Amino acid sequence: MAAEEKEILKVFGGNLKKIREEKGLSLRQLSYNCKVDFSKIAQMEKGLINPTLVTVAELAAALEVEVAVLFKV
Repeated sequence: MAAEEKEILKVFGGNLKKIREEKGLSLRQLSYNCKVDFSKIAQMEKGLINPTLVTVAELAAALEVEVAVLFKV
């Protein structure tokens, strides 16, 4: 994985975790709300895996934010 890709995943994961925590949601609660396995969400928050566009959209919908907010630097 290229350095640029790692940085994008790191930014996405950090934003995902921050927003989830601001909303007072546990990993399991978010997982239930968007039907994405909680271990996958944990890996996304750490920047370890690259989610699909559909997964990103599902996460954004469950968090009630625009997709772009998850990628904001």
